[in-house]
Amino acid sequence: MPTWEDAVALAKRLPEVEESTSYRTPSLKVAGKSFARLRTEAEGGLVLMCELSEKEALLASGDPAFYTTPHYDGYGAILVDLAKVAPDQLAELISDAWRLKAPARLR
Repeated sequence: MPTWEDAVALAKRLPEVEESTSYRTPSLKVAGKSFARLRTEAEGGLVLMCELSEKEALLASGDPAFYTTPHYDGYGAILVDLAKVAPDQLAELISDAWRLKAPARLR
């Protein structure tokens, strides 16, 4: 079961990732732009930026590791249950989220 610390370690393999905060919770940023955030709200989860089409595909897969809340409807972010996500899938999603926010010079 991956943890926030595992997510940070995966992200830090990518260029210019910095630990920060967003909405008073731990987050990961590249070039000042957030691409991951650990939620502490009741629903919990790790918020990862993604394309809307990818979000729809992940939700349609029926995999219990992926979910959303009404707050994120229509927004390019997927919620990930760290207790249920496969480590290799988490690594891929973190890399994809980083690519969405990283400037071209880093990609």
